[in-house]
Amino acid sequence: MGKYQKGWRLLSTVSVLGLLASANSVAAQDIAEDGDFLGTIELGAGKREVQTDTGVPLTVINQEEIDDRQAATIAQLVESVPGVTLVNGTTPQSSGISIRGFGADGTYGANPRVLITIDGATTGGEEIYRIGNQLFTDPALYREISVIRGTVGSYEYGSGVVGGVVQLETKDASDFTGGEIGTRFRQTLEAQSNGTGWASSSILAVQPTEDLEFLLNYTVRDNDSYEDGDGVETANSGFRNYSYLAKGRYTFGDSREHALSAWYNVTHSDDNSVPYDILGASSGGGFYFGDVDRITDSRTAGLRYEFDAVDNDLIHFEATLTYAEQDIDSTYVVGSCAGFPGCDASVSDLLNADHNYKTTKLQLKNTSYFHTGIASHDLRLGLEITNRERLDANSAPGGTDRRIALFAVDDIQFGDRFTLTPALRYETQDLKGTDTVSPGATDPYNGEIKNDALMGGLSARYEFDSGFAVFASAAYTEVLPIIDRLDKDPSVWVPEIGTTYEAGFSYQNQDVFASGDQLAFKVNYYDTNLSDVRVAGDVLTQVDVDGFEVEASYGMANGLYFDLNGTVADGEQRRPDGTVSEYTLAPVGSAALTVGKRFNDTLDLSWEVVAAESTNAINGSGPLPGYGVNNLRATFRPQNGMLEGTEIRFGVENVFDKQYQTQLSTRAAAGRNFKLTVSKTF
Repeated sequence: MGKYQKGWRLLSTVSVLGLLASANSVAAQDIAEDGDFLGTIELGAGKREVQTDTGVPLTVINQEEIDDRQAATIAQLVESVPGVTLVNGTTPQSSGISIRGFGADGTYGANPRVLITIDGATTGGEEIYRIGNQLFTDPALYREISVIRGTVGSYEYGSGVVGGVVQLETKDASDFTGGEIGTRFRQTLEAQSNGTGWASSSILAVQPTEDLEFLLNYTVRDNDSYEDGDGVETANSGFRNYSYLAKGRYTFGDSREHALSAWYNVTHSDDNSVPYDILGASSGGGFYFGDVDRITDSRTAGLRYEFDAVDNDLIHFEATLTYAEQDIDSTYVVGSCAGFPGCDASVSDLLNADHNYKTTKLQLKNTSYFHTGIASHDLRLGLEITNRERLDANSAPGGTDRRIALFAVDDIQFGDRFTLTPALRYETQDLKGTDTVSPGATDPYNGEIKNDALMGGLSARYEFDSGFAVFASAAYTEVLPIIDRLDKDPSVWVPEIGTTYEAGFSYQNQDVFASGDQLAFKVNYYDTNLSDVRVAGDVLTQVDVDGFEVEASYGMANGLYFDLNGTVADGEQRRPDGTVSEYTLAPVGSAALTVGKRFNDTLDLSWEVVAAESTNAINGSGPLPGYGVNNLRATFRPQNGMLEGTEIRFGVENVFDKQYQTQLSTRAAAGRNFKLTVSKTF
């Protein structure tokens, strides 16, 4: 426990700060500056429910929190989840996501150890070399984001999930019509001062009958490059994107037991003369790859059929067909490379390479509710067929990855107290490459890789009358080889093996300290081991990461609320020669605190502090000091008069213009930023 001493000191300090919040915001910013504390303090909006009813380490960000955070990227939203670390995050193209130290790093913006789904469509999961990530979309399209940390709870969604699952659900027309016949139009306008920018989101929701609904969403977001806390402009940190979403749902049948849904989701960006290495990891050493004109498109489409048998609890069936495509077209800007004479010829093929990924997935799933003696079951059985096609490109081999999977997850409840959840997933893989040649090799590795794996886990949870619950789990998964492995030596064509053990406790109750108050908290310990690991092409024998995650919320009847979350973690890597060193991708210790006050339904004011301990920059530029950053937020909803039905949000991020850089980021964070958002539904 000694290695966590600093972390617990920070978490306890943050808790005290919560009680002194109104008088001590400046002191809170100074707490972590000496680097002696573990933690990221985040004063949120008090709207995030702690998921105490499950042993799965799950965080749900709902529509209210999405709106109040005024984020420009999805990454800026999930960054507030304990254990989540970003590679940059202020632009969609550079927003790589790491969970518990697994996922994006300074070289790759995506990684199969973190699974990302949009309305069930699998996106991301490949190692895109220095050109960004595949979570390229706009927050205005979504009503909920769920983050599952670790492997347990992931078997319904995919294999190889060591870091976690990020699930995005788009808005529905009924979110605005309330399920009633009619038409609603919602307009949102945003503006910010640092990286001067604006955004507009227009939503049309139409419900001609009780059974039929349509939604159209068009969003434009335009930001200039921002300045850091020292007033220095961060080059190429601006962006302009447009997104649109079309979605419909039809419910039919005598008892409305059938439903058919369809959707199409697009985000587009057109960038001129921007660095090829959008993550910024390779700049330095006197060499610069150069600039490109880059067009990025992300498209997802889906069709879902649902049948909910009215008189049969054994049949709750859904079939979902999804398609996801990521297109990255690059054109080298001649003369923009630097480092040695004639570098144009050396980099032009690499920078002119276009990248295309297409993933088609069919999932058939049935949920059954039944009893066996004293046990009640919530059993999900599913079949999943996935086909991924990737265009062959310079330094990025092409090929196909075809998989078939069967999964079963059963929530078995014994009485009202004890829940046991066994989960299994069996998956086969057929990986074939196009003609590619490994650098320096004489023979093409146009091989075929076949794998199959049986993965599974077991979790248990027991709840006491007092509101306390204890839980534990063990999970096993295999990270099957990806298309990027096809231009490497066959010795690396083997799965990575991941095991995770977790244990923790939670509490939820009312009238704990005062009449009408509510208290909820959850503490989770995890220990993850991943063997046969490759990080940026380097073969490592083993990576071990263990840590604690804390989420807590306290609200009083008078509207005062406190939110706290934090992470304390440690990691090491063991190389084939037996040497052991620090695993630099393990999440830096962090904690997050929110203190706020609601005044009926009209006004919500909150103060957020974000702090982290010192660490080393992932791109090798040197040590990063610990930091503490303050954010202020206000939400105003007039209840009468001309502005009735209008929502006005005002935020100030990095109130004291702090100069700082987060753990995996390759550039300094933004300085003080004023944000204003106005929304109204007609």
